Amino acid sequence: MRTYILLFVSAILISLSSCRSDFEFSSSTGQLGFSKDTVYLDTVFTNIGSSTYTLKVYNKTDRNISIPTIQLGRGMSSGYRITVDGMTGNNNREFHNVEMLAKDSLFIFIETTADVAQANPDNFLYTDQIQFGETGNFQTVELVTLIQDAVFLFPNRDSDGTVETILLGIDENGQEVRADGFMLDNSELHWTNEKPYVIYGYAAIPTGRTLTIDEGVRVHFHDSSALVAYNGSNLNINGTPSPDAANPVNEVIFEGDRLEPEYSDISGQWLAIWMMAGSRGNFNNLTIKNATIGIFASGYNTSVPYSLNLNNVQVYNSASTGIWGQTAHIRGKNVVINTSGSTSLLCSYGGKYNFVHSTFNNSLNSSSHSALTISNYAQGQTPEVEPIDEATFRNCIVYGSNPTEVILYRNSPTDVFNYSFQNCLLKINPYSSSIANDPLYQNTSAFLNCLIAEDNFTNRPFFWDANNNKLNITTESAAVGQGDAAATNEAPNDILDVLRPTAADLGAYQAFDQPTD
Repeated sequence: MRTYILLFVSAILISLSSCRSDFEFSSSTGQLGFSKDTVYLDTVFTNIGSSTYTLKVYNKTDRNISIPTIQLGRGMSSGYRITVDGMTGNNNREFHNVEMLAKDSLFIFIETTADVAQANPDNFLYTDQIQFGETGNFQTVELVTLIQDAVFLFPNRDSDGTVETILLGIDENGQEVRADGFMLDNSELHWTNEKPYVIYGYAAIPTGRTLTIDEGVRVHFHDSSALVAYNGSNLNINGTPSPDAANPVNEVIFEGDRLEPEYSDISGQWLAIWMMAGSRGNFNNLTIKNATIGIFASGYNTSVPYSLNLNNVQVYNSASTGIWGQTAHIRGKNVVINTSGSTSLLCSYGGKYNFVHSTFNNSLNSSSHSALTISNYAQGQTPEVEPIDEATFRNCIVYGSNPTEVILYRNSPTDVFNYSFQNCLLKINPYSSSIANDPLYQNTSAFLNCLIAEDNFTNRPFFWDANNNKLNITTESAAVGQGDAAATNEAPNDILDVLRPTAADLGAYQAFDQPTD
């Protein structure tokens, strides 16, 4: 009996001893481990908050420890903010007596909002460090971010909080449709490449005015923001070819305002370039990334043959549509559109369209996706019809994941629907009943000297890497040497400024094999 009592008492003592040690913490003596010794927060614009970054801290010892201090080196004036396992501490910059169990870990979440004036003037780097321990015996993790200065354009806000708005149109009930936005004033109608531009809300070009954008300009749009050209206004984008295609310093680039790498190919970060009816645009060497609609052109300018002229224009990763023309007049040379949530190029509700040496691809595999759709009506309870006065494609590539990527819709067989494809590579499945029974596809005079990719194995374009927006073609491509010389004369250089031969390759790129790194 005495043996059982002794065993029972021993067990209780061991249990109590274990419980006490769980809650006994000794001061940290510099034996912490970290998931990284430097946290790079990537590039941010001045006074614009960053994404949240993570640092993991490890207690590598067999003891429970208490970290006397976790703090930012710049103290309360730091442009960085941290939380420690969900705790905010003193203004997210200083924490005391942070406990860690043996062999345990904790998470630190890091953000920054800093002004370019706080950065090193030589390299625009803003730095700080997270310090762990006690003065004179700190372990540190460095924090580094690059801050860009920028020109910020945004709606005014009244003292009562009311935000400036602009008129976008009139709805079917006769009510104004307005959005948070502003008219560009005289001092804002010439954008230079000295600093990037950051747009909040709808930036509108007034009637009778012209916005000129110089080569090398970078324009960043905040969520749901857009550039709008009003009736009677002009938008001239004057990018030029760059000597090195891998470093497009002379292109104009439109994209979202999140500069972190994880946002580099996220669609729908901003809204669109909207060319309203009666506006006119000349876009040269422009790249558009991650919009909802890259370009929306509605209506046309009756005083000119084509109200929107595109030369060396690339549109990537649009949440809805790459380029959407609605009763528009658009001419394009060396246009590349890839991967859109709906349609890469949508020519709808009639209009006039002429594309030469262009490449349209949509790798999203669904019946609701297409590389090219041409229609003469607007969907509604009663379809509204406008004539397709012209839809001409010469020396182009239209391709994608679906069996048919060229979608033709005509409301009635008697409607005006003028379309033609000459010397093009087209993804069309001729064995589909919807294609075989549709006179639009059986009209052989509308498909002159075209290569039909009936499946994924015939007449392949051999893109370098369509999933990463590399629609260059290799020398294996069926498109090599298939161009019509007369069409090539209209676009003698490809999108990389390479001179085309007489028997040019189809699409926006002359073929050459992808370099091996």
